[in-house]
Amino acid sequence: QVQLVESGGGLVQAGGSLRLSCTASGTIFRINTMGWYRQAQGNQRESVAVVTHSSSNYADSVMGRFTISRDNAKNTVYLQMNSLKPEDTAVYYCNAVLEVEYGSPLTNYWGQGTQVTVSS
Repeated sequence: QVQLVESGGGLVQAGGSLRLSCTASGTIFRINTMGWYRQAQGNQRESVAVVTHSSSNYADSVMGRFTISRDNAKNTVYLQMNSLKPEDTAVYYCNAVLEVEYGSPLTNYWGQGTQVTVSS
């Protein structure tokens, strides 16, 4: 069984910074992509940033402010969030697409979510 555990959320003033971390554990053969999604109250979940082994992609709304990175040895993905805005307030979810064993299909896993609140 695979678990994704997030940490690093909290309350910060506009213009401040936070760093989110997410570690995948359990039976894992290989992680393909890791990413961060968020869901604000009343809105649908949206992609924030995704990182593969060779590239990363960002939502237009966070480009230049957020940086995603991963440590493959630790099965961990990070999201450095700078210049935070009140509209960044949401529950942030970690996602991993991985193979649990050699040849198994790629499967989607989600963390439990961590709240990020940015006050004006």
